[in-house]
Amino acid sequence: FHRDLRRGDHFSVLYEMYYDGGEPAQSGRVLAAEFINVGKLYRAVYFQQSEKHGGYYTADGRNIRKAFLRSPLEYSRITSGFSNSRFHPILREWRAHKGIDYAAPTGTRVKATGDGVVEFAARDNRGYGNLVVLRHQSKYSTWYGHLSGFAKGLRKGMRVAQSETIGYVGATGLATGPHLHYEFHINGVHQNPLRVVMPAAPPISAELKPAFEADVAPLVQHLKLLRSTHLARLD
Repeated sequence: FHRDLRRGDHFSVLYEMYYDGGEPAQSGRVLAAEFINVGKLYRAVYFQQSEKHGGYYTADGRNIRKAFLRSPLEYSRITSGFSNSRFHPILREWRAHKGIDYAAPTGTRVKATGDGVVEFAARDNRGYGNLVVLRHQSKYSTWYGHLSGFAKGLRKGMRVAQSETIGYVGATGLATGPHLHYEFHINGVHQNPLRVVMPAAPPISAELKPAFEADVAPLVQHLKLLRSTHLARLD
């Protein structure tokens, strides 16, 4: 939709609608969507894995989201990028900057960029100030520094979901103003969060595949019906 639309492309969306007294009150989540771009079909369906977790998948069970968000903040601007040599404004010396600094007002919510387990959530004495470290799968970890505070109840060993609030922007530690210092590690090695190739999120497990296929089948049929109705009208 951003840059590849062509004449003749079209999309169909199946979504929830809530009613009050027989009148539409508000729309709910998108249950399924289909986009045909230059003749190629793209399709996604929603599947609720548990009471708290759901997501969008292809009809064969592949996860369409990435395992990590590019940014832990919704609205911000980058003030310092990933660099092997940067002049530190407080230490007054040239040193590597192995993360991304996002300027944002104090108290701005900081989101977990991926599903993970809290490995550290406390005051750090290496300049990070209030720091949260999340462990993702076996080889990935993300670091969130200079926080003004932590999300209520956040503690070591706790599981968090992608986009869940884990803390709030601040200026604790070696910081000249409110911002978030974000790092992305693979096997303990710093990576540039803006350039690293993000892995795909896990697909539907074999255990959930039968339930997934049963839920998906009617959604796919609805999309096919919408597509044929749309094309008939064009003719």
